[in-house]
Amino acid sequence: MKTVQLSGSLRANVGKKDASSLRSAGLVPCVLYGQGQQTHFSVKQVAIEKIVYSPDVYQVELNIDGKTAVGIIQELQQHPTKDTIQHVDFLELNETKSIRIKLPVRLAGSSPGVMAGGKLMLVFRNLQCVGLSKDLPEAIILDISKLNIGGAIRVNTINIPGITFLDPANAVVVSVKMARGAVRGAEVEGEDEEEVSETAENTENSSISSELSEEEATSEEA
Repeated sequence: MKTVQLSGSLRANVGKKDASSLRSAGLVPCVLYGQGQQTHFSVKQVAIEKIVYSPDVYQVELNIDGKTAVGIIQELQQHPTKDTIQHVDFLELNETKSIRIKLPVRLAGSSPGVMAGGKLMLVFRNLQCVGLSKDLPEAIILDISKLNIGGAIRVNTINIPGITFLDPANAVVVSVKMARGAVRGAEVEGEDEEEVSETAENTENSSISSELSEEEATSEEA
């Protein structure tokens, strides 16, 4: 997992008024917990945004007024309308204790099903994982080079040493479904294609029913 450095300053006071003053000064209130006593501190808004608004997941090397620790962002609060970062919780890492974290899903290779005209469907952009910090990869890399039309990669087929996935074992992470103009001669993996088609059909029927209901309601009002 990638590592990034972040400097912070201890908070003299803890409370809503103090937190509001920090935000007005371009700082973000934070807390570090997980290894004994909590540490309340603040970091620059610009610095934390570079970490939060990134597709990568980082281990953060914190330097809080000379005290060093390594943590990961466990939770953050954002303003409901402005989306600015209001508060960040850091979980301090321990090499002997497993942690729970969301890791991004990234695809590698070229799918023959997509090249034949199929549509690639990435259902999960992140997966919930549990493992020791030393075993956590930067991302879950899925090879789609053997994925034909109707094929899918499910959670229970992904194997990363030391990592346990918490999402439903049978859940489809990525699939290739039939699309208009797809080459019919391409190899189709029947079972998954039927599931994808059934889902699409149910969605289409639901949409049609909704449209009919709206038309009936309009007619009644007229």
